[in-house]
Amino acid sequence: MIIAITTRGIISTRLMSYKLIVLGDEYKMKSDPFKEYLRQTEPGLREKGYAWNTAIGLQAVDGLKPSKYLIDTAIKNIEGDITLDEARELLDSYYEENPMMDSSDRTEEADKVSVRIAQILSEPSFSFTPNEYVSIHRKLFTDIYQHAGQIRDYNITKKEWVLDGATVTYGSATELEATLEYDFDREKKFSYARLSTDEIIKHLAMFVARLWQIHIFGEGNTRTTAVFFIKYLRTLGFEAANDIFADNAWYFRNALVRANYNDILNGVHETTEFLELFLRNLLLKEDNELRNRAMHISGRFDVSAEADIESNNADIESMKADIRKKLLDIGAQKKTIKHVVILYDKYGNDTIFGRSMIEAELGIKKSRASDILKLLKDNMIIESVAGHGKGKYRFL
Repeated sequence: MIIAITTRGIISTRLMSYKLIVLGDEYKMKSDPFKEYLRQTEPGLREKGYAWNTAIGLQAVDGLKPSKYLIDTAIKNIEGDITLDEARELLDSYYEENPMMDSSDRTEEADKVSVRIAQILSEPSFSFTPNEYVSIHRKLFTDIYQHAGQIRDYNITKKEWVLDGATVTYGSATELEATLEYDFDREKKFSYARLSTDEIIKHLAMFVARLWQIHIFGEGNTRTTAVFFIKYLRTLGFEAANDIFADNAWYFRNALVRANYNDILNGVHETTEFLELFLRNLLLKEDNELRNRAMHISGRFDVSAEADIESNNADIESMKADIRKKLLDIGAQKKTIKHVVILYDKYGNDTIFGRSMIEAELGIKKSRASDILKLLKDNMIIESVAGHGKGKYRFL
């Protein structure tokens, strides 16, 4: 039987076309619940629809998916039944009453960050400053990440599918603030006067690629950068309000990666061509094909790996969150937690490592490396591995 419902009763007549197929407690959405609002001529509905569509779509950059409860809450806000503040309060209450039992399930993060993005995108205020950029991160991730609104003081690497497991070279921890200030200052002084459309698109692609490459936060950089960039584009007179971000969030992230990666010996050069295609669709309403496969550096890839990349990425981030929580629970020092995260980024993909590798990676003494190993073994974060020589380990 096909019926239309929400968690709190009959769905509005505007949504009757969405057709939820109900099978016991399971449901399947037959069409995007926000597409109808994007086609509305009524500005209020359309703008709210864009904000929510983008907010929820951006969770895909970290492999996250929102709950049905969030979708229902978003629809109530769009319809004018509740305000955004009330939507946030409903979500907070919902998760207080229904805490996530599985620590690897990041649905709560997806839901809470979505409503916060929708709120920020709905606010007209904006300041093109590093402080605004940091403030957006704080607003998005307060009570989700311990480091919300804090600039990282450790170096990071991230294995990228589009780079065949290689990493972008991110900003050095000792230079992050200076680099951020420099890029903002340069953009403030830049003039778009008398530039052709192609030149404007090229420059915007280079600006957002540089901003993202700094990666000033431990996590949440892509979502923060996207929200800031959308707000900035509006100050330049661009509408920047369609479903391109929502439908192509993972493409956007991969395009940022390709804009900041070189492997000259193998003929791979950093390029903004993919970002430019994305921006032409976003700002000029063009219909360029946006394919993640086209960005893969090898030209050879496992199609199933591309299909599963969002869930794989979510698993990696969940594991890091679990490790942080476990170390916090046992009272580990902040510096120790940072060291362990660095080690997980380096060796977390079932890589075998030993004490000397830890010493070299972290630049610490033998005794300190031994202490970290003991801490991780005692708390079942790593395990001993046989057959690779004495004193070899891997993350569980």
